[in-house]
This record gives sequence, structure tokens and C-alpha cells, in this order.
Amino acid sequence: CAKGQSFMDLMTAEPPILIFDGSFEGWLTCVFTIYENGWQHTPIVTIQAEHEVVPNFWQDTVTVATDESKTLRVSDKLARVFGKNGMRQLLWGFLSESPTVYSHLFGVVRFQLSNPNLDVWENYTHADVMAVSKLIKMVGRERHRMQAFVRFEQMQMPDTDKPVYFARVEPDFNVLPILHQHFKERYADQTWAIYDVKRGFGIYYAHDDRSEQVHIICDVDDEALLHPQQFYSKAEQQYQTLWQKYFTHVTIKERLNRKLHIQYLPKRYWKYLTEKMV
Repeated sequence: CAKGQSFMDLMTAEPPILIFDGSFEGWLTCVFTIYENGWQHTPIVTIQAEHEVVPNFWQDTVTVATDESKTLRVSDKLARVFGKNGMRQLLWGFLSESPTVYSHLFGVVRFQLSNPNLDVWENYTHADVMAVSKLIKMVGRERHRMQAFVRFEQMQMPDTDKPVYFARVEPDFNVLPILHQHFKERYADQTWAIYDVKRGFGIYYAHDDRSEQVHIICDVDDEALLHPQQFYSKAEQQYQTLWQKYFTHVTIKERLNRKLHIQYLPKRYWKYLTEKMV
């Protein structure tokens, strides 16, 4: 808060910029805080993640600590008003990580709570709905591409005799939370892990785990990320060589269309594609 101003003083003034820890639970706590203080009646309410705070000398800021009890109250309310599909839209919008999406999401929530019998996602004339809907489509496209462009490498880790299929990714959006079900169903008979290098976490599934749960992992060995070759199983290098040869031989040089190729397979995905590591 600004020097000499208390939190109570800010309640009666223009709403401050709300700063949260970047988690969905933290954002839900911000929604609770806004309604708790009556700030929902102000035309513009700004919410920012703490790692993306933009300095503003004309508006005060308040850091909102994530509160589990408030999170549960807000999520229960939104689940009743939005329904399953509406909540999915909120989550996908949040996963875009756009600096402005948190404020737009609140605008959608305020619009829905003011019109509980309306499906606000169909009202594309609303500025906040339009902004979030565009981001949702972008997240959906990234999710689809990740399903196609993830390349697993068979690792033989020193602390286990069982191989693990490991993949590194750097998606534009935080799509791992909405990818796990696809890979769990497709590779149910294997042990695999997908690690988001950009965000520092991954998902892990063990086929012999009776719980059949996909777990969040954060403590991946740096060497496995920077130099995975030293952990390859005996068969992995052979598989990679065969795949690279196949990719090279099926390519018809006379019919190469680089522009179209990049359109369907953007360069930002090439870093971890086996066929591009030639």
C-alpha cells in the first residue's frame, strides 16, 4: 500500500491493483476480496500476477494472500453459476498466462454473476468475453499441437531398472494441466513424464501405480534436461537414428515447401523434435 494509507483507507477509495501469487487459487481469492470490499461496482478492476507486475505511480497496490477457505467459497459459487463447461472456459483462459487475462476473467465473472440465467460465453459483444474467448482458442490450439509434437525419449535412470519415457516441452501457454488425460489414455501401459522447461514443472504417470493418478513433478535432474543423451537407454539412440533416416528418405526435395512446412510445424517446436536433431 502507499505510504501512510491503511487497507481500510483504500476500501473507500478507487480500488487498488490486486497482486496475487499467479495461482488459480490466488486469483479466486482476489475475486473474493473484490466482492468483500464492494469493488465490483467499479468499471475497471485490475488484477496482476506478482511476477508480471507493471509499476503504476497513479494507483495503489494490494498484495492478496491466497486463502483456501475463500478459494473454496468462490469456486463453489462459480461452479454453480457457470456450470462444468463454463468453469472449463475460465480455467483455459487462466492458463493463457496473458498479463491482462486475470482482469478480463474477473469481468466475465462479474458479468455472469449479474446475469445468472445467461450463458455469458455466447455474448461476444462483451469486451471481456471477447478477449478471454480469443485466448481460449489460442490455448486450445496449443494443446492440440502439444498432443502431436511431444517427442518421448526412453531413459534408463540409474536409480531404477525400469525405463521411463521422458519428454521436454516449452509451450507458449501453460497447457500441461489440460494434457494429462490425453497422454494417460494413450500411453496407459507405459511409464512416462512430460516436463515443461519454461515453467519448471511436469506431469508423471507410472503404469504400475494402482492409483492410476498423474502426478506433478518439480525435482527433475538438471542433467536430464540439459544433457538427456547420457540417460538414453541402449535402444533409444538406435530408435532416433532410424527415425531420422526415415524422415530424411521420405522427404521429396523437389516438392519441399518450406513456408507451408513452417505453417504446419512452427520453428518453436523444432528444438525437441527427434527428426529435426540431424
